[in-house]
Amino acid sequence: MKSVIRHVGFSALSLAVLAGCGATSVSPDQAQAANQSANHIASQTAQVALSAPPQVDQALTLNQIMANPDWMGLFAKGAYWSDDGQSIYFARQAHGAPTKTYYQQNIDGTAASELALNQLHSADQRRGVLNNDKSRKAYIYQGNLFVKDLNSAKVMQLTRQNTAIDGVRFLNNGDIAYWLGDNIFKIHQDSGLVEEIANIKMAAEPKGVQAPSSYIAKQQHRLIQYVAMQQDNAKAKQDYKTELAKVDPTISAKIWYLGDKEVVTNLSLSPDGRYVLVALKDKDYSWRAEHDIMPNYLGKDGYVDAVPARARVAEDKDPGERLVLLDLNTHSKKDITIEGLTGFDEDVLAAVKAENAKAKGDSYKSEKAPRNLQLMQDWGWSQSAIQWTDSGDKVAVMLEAVDNKDRWIATVNLDKGSLTTQHRLHDDAWVNYNFNQYGWLPNSDSLYYLSEETGFSHIYLKEQGEKAKALTQGQFVVSDITLGPKAEFIYYKANKTHPGIDNVYRVEIATGKDEQLTEWQGQLDYTLSPDGTALLLDASTRIQPAELFVQPIGGELKQLTDYTSDAFKNYAWQAPEVVAVPSNHGAGEVYARVYLPQGYSKDNADKYPAVIFNHGAGYLQNAHYGFSGYFREFMFHNLLAQQGYVVMDMDFRGSKGYGRDWRTAVYRQMGTPEVEDLKDGVNWMATNVNVDAGKVGTYGGSYGGFLTFMALFNEPELFQAGAALRPVTDWAHYNAPYTSNILNTPDVDPIAYERSSPIEHAQGLQKPLLIMSGVLDDNVFFQDSVRLVQRLIELEKPMFETAIYPVEPHGFRQPSSWLDEYRRIHKLFEQELK
Repeated sequence: MKSVIRHVGFSALSLAVLAGCGATSVSPDQAQAANQSANHIASQTAQVALSAPPQVDQALTLNQIMANPDWMGLFAKGAYWSDDGQSIYFARQAHGAPTKTYYQQNIDGTAASELALNQLHSADQRRGVLNNDKSRKAYIYQGNLFVKDLNSAKVMQLTRQNTAIDGVRFLNNGDIAYWLGDNIFKIHQDSGLVEEIANIKMAAEPKGVQAPSSYIAKQQHRLIQYVAMQQDNAKAKQDYKTELAKVDPTISAKIWYLGDKEVVTNLSLSPDGRYVLVALKDKDYSWRAEHDIMPNYLGKDGYVDAVPARARVAEDKDPGERLVLLDLNTHSKKDITIEGLTGFDEDVLAAVKAENAKAKGDSYKSEKAPRNLQLMQDWGWSQSAIQWTDSGDKVAVMLEAVDNKDRWIATVNLDKGSLTTQHRLHDDAWVNYNFNQYGWLPNSDSLYYLSEETGFSHIYLKEQGEKAKALTQGQFVVSDITLGPKAEFIYYKANKTHPGIDNVYRVEIATGKDEQLTEWQGQLDYTLSPDGTALLLDASTRIQPAELFVQPIGGELKQLTDYTSDAFKNYAWQAPEVVAVPSNHGAGEVYARVYLPQGYSKDNADKYPAVIFNHGAGYLQNAHYGFSGYFREFMFHNLLAQQGYVVMDMDFRGSKGYGRDWRTAVYRQMGTPEVEDLKDGVNWMATNVNVDAGKVGTYGGSYGGFLTFMALFNEPELFQAGAALRPVTDWAHYNAPYTSNILNTPDVDPIAYERSSPIEHAQGLQKPLLIMSGVLDDNVFFQDSVRLVQRLIELEKPMFETAIYPVEPHGFRQPSSWLDEYRRIHKLFEQELK
């Protein structure tokens, strides 16, 4: 029977794919989910009695699952509102296609129209800035500057050049400022004059004409008349230019020379056009080390290409940034001091350093010293870490310590060049690289911001000099905040009713009144319309990929797109049950998705084999009620279930969506709490869904591959086989921004690296292991797998195999590679678990 299923050539599903795609109504799973209350779903997760999986007429095949994913539908991506709020724009892109196609669709539900290439510059742009009365919008398209009159919809191009503009803003007087490299320009609205208002050069300031200083030079000027005359003429020209610059209104502003030791990493112009706040970094710092290359063995010319690659955390010595304030009116410069930041000089790693010193037989004496700081590097936001008030007379900055233990919101004293702490978020583990949105309320001294200080991300409001006030509170995660157009409400996304269910809410700033705006039973992202009257939703359920919806606030939900293919929608997919696995290791409950085998019976005489999938990224949520980003794995798990396996996807500790404590449980011990959670998952399946605990395998990619290693190396009886895809084998070789959060740095905390790196535990391998890596992986280097393979060879371990993919980066692109990879995983489980 296995052989028949494995070699089905053209099922009903594949024939439907060949026949093409058509539009149908909302899927049955989505319709059912829409009628379920959050309380009903929450109660279901605590029950052991799970729904039987649907019967399928034709079994899935790996060829279908791993084929070009366009067969599932060509979905809308990057959707956003038009300026008038009457339509939406989005893009669609075929798998592997080099370019996107752009569309506009009215919210009345009429079919989307494709935009011609010559329309793109005048189509409403996703990112732009508005003037004070919101009558004009400035934006950058293909590196050039455009401005749109929002009343007439007229678009005017202001620049046409080959050097791309980096940013733009309206000034309070209606002029437009833009910056290009380290230069800032202003376009006068009355005359169209383009004025360079700041020219920043990272070089030492020229000394100008210097009087002779040495004996020989002075003698030369005294004795040789021609030399003295040249000196006098040069000095006269210099004085003339200086005086001319003071009185001639046609000459541009003086150049700023900020030295030759640093580079500009960020700059922000105040709305009144007076100040520029500049972030500088040591120019010798690089994102890569000189010897770090990634060999491409299939270079286009037939040779091995040496591709530059990022530095490893063991070598990345980030010096941080410093801030400089430039006053364009007085041409004066102030270096911003950091003493105003609470805890700027604390030895926050003292306990870690002492533990590591003791392990080496040494002692550590803690001393205070200024820490390296930088502008906050949030991994998901599009805003700046520098936020000006509308008037431009106040500015706030969000800073983080390079050691990852502190985040500050501080205001800058524009007269003194000093900082005042408005909020400090300290975390003994690490400050999250998400949930950092913040800004000023219009025409006020109040800041709003997100903070995880209670253990969950929430919205706070703080007036300068006053105590902060929480606008949301509870054991749920708030994200994606949006200030309404009239600044009456803050809109946000949260998982209040269940960790795996998203909805949109708003809180009234003046009263704190909270209101739920959507009733979705899955996952979603939202965008508020320009006038604040409607929401654009990109929403999915467990078996329905994300489509676009519009919901007027207080009105009915309307589906706008239907790009999921008939072939996908009409197939009887099993919607995974979301269950709460009790923890035997003090973690409370661990949420997981469970797929049950075809014909499942809890009382079946033969116990079922099982597979646990380990998601990637570490900090990622997969056990939710939306469509999984791991769509191939979703289909693969349906295939495994059809072939008699129970499959579980766990949101082990470290996963996203469950608050700060869950996130930081892996601090300095990656791979320990997660494996404990996997043990609980195996026990739960053995107890509740008739699984044979001696026939369980595991697999995963990236962080999931790392976790597969840690499980097989440290708990050799837990799984009977494992497959590690593009896996991390040694955290000292991964990048600094991610790894230093969780394990500090190898020079400071070698204990954490040795405790958490699979290569240090490889001697524990006893069960079959499959290692698969892309040679062109510039995220987790192919070298990671090479080093572990050599280690296993030297340990004389015979129970592993490897597969390499010469053209693949971290996220595989070629369907043939996906197919080969999952054929090997499937073969491993069939051989070892049945």
